[in-house]
Amino acid sequence: MDIHSTIEQTFRQESGRVLASLISYLGEFDLAEDAFQDALLTAFEKWPSDGIPRNPGAWITTIARNKAIDRIRRRKTRSDKQADLITMVETAVVDPTDVEMGTIPDERLKLMFTCCHPALAPEAQVALTLRTLGGLETTEIAAAFFTPVPTMAQRLVRAKKKIKNAGIPYRVPPTDLLPERLNAVLKVIYLIFNEGYDASFGDDLIRGDLCQEAIRLARVLNELLYSDPNLDESPEALGLLALMLLHDSRRSARINSDGEMVLLEDQDRALWNEDQIAEGTAVVEKALRMRQPGPYQIQAAISAVHAEAPTAADTDWKQIVGLYYELKKYDDSPIIKLNQGVALAMVKGAVYGLSYLDNLPEQEFLKNYYLFHAARADLLRRAGFAEDAHEAYTLALEQCQNVVEKRFLQKRISELEKAA
Repeated sequence: MDIHSTIEQTFRQESGRVLASLISYLGEFDLAEDAFQDALLTAFEKWPSDGIPRNPGAWITTIARNKAIDRIRRRKTRSDKQADLITMVETAVVDPTDVEMGTIPDERLKLMFTCCHPALAPEAQVALTLRTLGGLETTEIAAAFFTPVPTMAQRLVRAKKKIKNAGIPYRVPPTDLLPERLNAVLKVIYLIFNEGYDASFGDDLIRGDLCQEAIRLARVLNELLYSDPNLDESPEALGLLALMLLHDSRRSARINSDGEMVLLEDQDRALWNEDQIAEGTAVVEKALRMRQPGPYQIQAAISAVHAEAPTAADTDWKQIVGLYYELKKYDDSPIIKLNQGVALAMVKGAVYGLSYLDNLPEQEFLKNYYLFHAARADLLRRAGFAEDAHEAYTLALEQCQNVVEKRFLQKRISELEKAA
């Protein structure tokens, strides 16, 4: 990997924690983001000759703080508050080799609760947190919400302005206000993990840094809920942690030695992480014993059924179908219906699954979702409709933005063409 790629990867991995620290400290989203970008440019100038610092995250934070001071000083008009800010940031700058990024994990949780303030629209809460904490690009966030990129960009700008103008504080809210923000926080963590587990764009199928960060945030959140005497444990927060652990346990088996994607049914289950499976299963069982079911717990239960099967053929698909019917009581989204259709096909056959998918009322929405076409293509292939499968795979390929998944789809197309 060349030095420029290393720098880009390092900044991508560190962006969430560094921005959380800067935003919390500076109190301004735009200033923090601009300073972060300045630090990136400085890295491109210095790292090729000086080498990568021992602690890249600390180096980035220190340089970004200095760049923030420079930007404040260049402003034509400065209030007393800005002058105080310069003094405060200057006194905090230390030798970057002595800074340990592990000392600021709560800054990310603090920023998460700030972004999920009820004064913001729910979708804006989640989008803004994904942009700042998750380090996701606007294009990736737009894809998660099935929203045009310009529309999402405008929402992000409006959300940042509202936080600044309304003086929304950067802190974990008092315990009596925390529950009203919890659902948004859980959704943020869930979407960060999803983007890590199945990246929307780029050359990598999996962004392990995002998966690990989402799991870490879920652990911190659950510890907060457990340890605070004024709060109650949340079965949904536990369910989300279990869901991510169980999914992440399969990470090593999802890519083969040639860098190709491997479907769940073809994975080498000996590569699954048994410790994560054991922990995830225990956590979801604990959540379910609380008898307050919710969508994350049910999705975790579905993942646990997969984890319990020694082989793909042993998977209890009937139980999974039943769990999807329960899940639809809480989340009747097109994506859940799509997944349910695939599960039904495993119980009642590919033709039944196709009929289910082709009669979903959300066709207009799903036609722009490449996994819908990929699922149809697979069922058409299994049912023996090679020409229709070829057409569906082609549609999926046209809409897919991930290089690894595109290679998989192209391989399926090539197999059909060879067989024909």
